[in-house]
Amino acid sequence: MCDISDNRSQRQGMKTISLKDAVGTVLAHDITEIRPGEFKGTAFKKGHVLKAEDICHLRRLGKENLFVLEIKEDEMHEDDAAYAVAGALMGEGTGIRGEPREGKIDIIAERDGLLTINKEALCNFNKFGEVMCATLHTHTVVREGQVVAGTRAIPLVVKKDLIHGIVASLQGSPVIIVKKMRKPKAGVVITGSEVYHGRIKDAFGPIITEKIRALGGEIQSIYYAPDDEAYIESRLRELIEAGCDLLITTGGMSVDPDDVTRFAIRNLGARDIVYGSAVLPGAMFLVAYIEKGPGGQGVKESSNRECQLLEPSNPQSLEPFIPILGIPACGMYARTTVFDLILPRLLAGEKIGRTELAELGHGGLCMKCPECRYPVCPFGKA
Repeated sequence: MCDISDNRSQRQGMKTISLKDAVGTVLAHDITEIRPGEFKGTAFKKGHVLKAEDICHLRRLGKENLFVLEIKEDEMHEDDAAYAVAGALMGEGTGIRGEPREGKIDIIAERDGLLTINKEALCNFNKFGEVMCATLHTHTVVREGQVVAGTRAIPLVVKKDLIHGIVASLQGSPVIIVKKMRKPKAGVVITGSEVYHGRIKDAFGPIITEKIRALGGEIQSIYYAPDDEAYIESRLRELIEAGCDLLITTGGMSVDPDDVTRFAIRNLGARDIVYGSAVLPGAMFLVAYIEKGPGGQGVKESSNRECQLLEPSNPQSLEPFIPILGIPACGMYARTTVFDLILPRLLAGEKIGRTELAELGHGGLCMKCPECRYPVCPFGKA
C-alpha cells in the first residue's frame, strides 16, 4: 500500500510546539493516560484536532510540548480525505454513518436491498495506495442501517491532488450500490406424480414459502402437477394469467423419462432457457424467461418453440419478462442451494444467464456444515 522505503517520510510535516500554541493543530502521535487503579489507555489519538478544552487535560498528563502535524495548502487531513473518497465510492441506496474518525468512515445501506460491488473499480481504487476500501461480498442481501463498507485514508496527511484525482476517476461509476429488490408475487408448480396423487407428503411448499416471505414477497398460488408436460404447462399459464411475476417449479429436472418439467417450460414459450448451473447443490437448476403479453398480462406467444437467446432491450431491467426458476430435488433437503444465490439477484432486476451461472462455480461448493450459517459462510461468495 503506502511506500515505506524511506522512514524519514513518516516525519515530514511534524514539528514540536508549546502546549499553549497547540489549539487547532493535529496530534502526530497517541498520548497515553495512566490513572493508577482506574485507567490505562489512550487519552488522545493520533490525528486528533486539539481543542481549547483539551489543554488542561494535557497539562494534567505532564505535557508541555507536543509533536503536531503541519498541514500545508496542498494537503488534506485524513478525515477530510476519507469523507471525500467515501462520497465518490457510494452509489444509490448507500449513506455515511457518523463522522470520520482517525481517517476511517463507515458506509451503510440506506434501505433493504441487494449489495452490489463493482469489483474491478474497487481493486483499482485500492491500488492508489494511500486510501483503502473494504466491503462485504457483492450480491449480499443487506438491511437498512447495516455497515456494507469501510474506507479510510492511510497516512495522517494526504496530498489534495491525489484525492481529487481519485474522486474524479470515480465520477459516474460508483463502486458500492444497494439495489432495491421488488417484492414478488410468486406462483409455484410442484411436480411429481407421487406428490400429486398423495403418495408422499409435499416438502417443497413450506420451504419455498419461507424463502419468498423472507424477502418480502408472497405466494399467490401453489399448484400440484403429475409428470405430464401439458398439465404443468397449463398450470403455469394459469399462474401468469393470475398476475404472478415470478414462476417457480420444483422437481422433474433430472434425466429420468418422467422428468418433464423443463420441457413444459419450453412448450410455454420460454426464452433464454439455461439448464444447469455450476453450483452444488443445484447443478440441475433451470432459469428461463417468459415475455409478457400486451398490457403486462399473459404470455406473448412465440412462433418458434425452440430454446433461443433473446436479450431484453435493457439488460438491467426484467420489466418485460417473467422469470421462471426450476428447482431440482436438492431444494427439499439442502438448506441453501443455487436458488438462494439467484433469487435476490433476480428481484434486484439482474438478468441471470449462462455466464452468471457459470461464474458461480468459484465458491459454489457448499461445505455441508453440521449447522448451516448461510449467508455467513463462503458459499456463493466468489
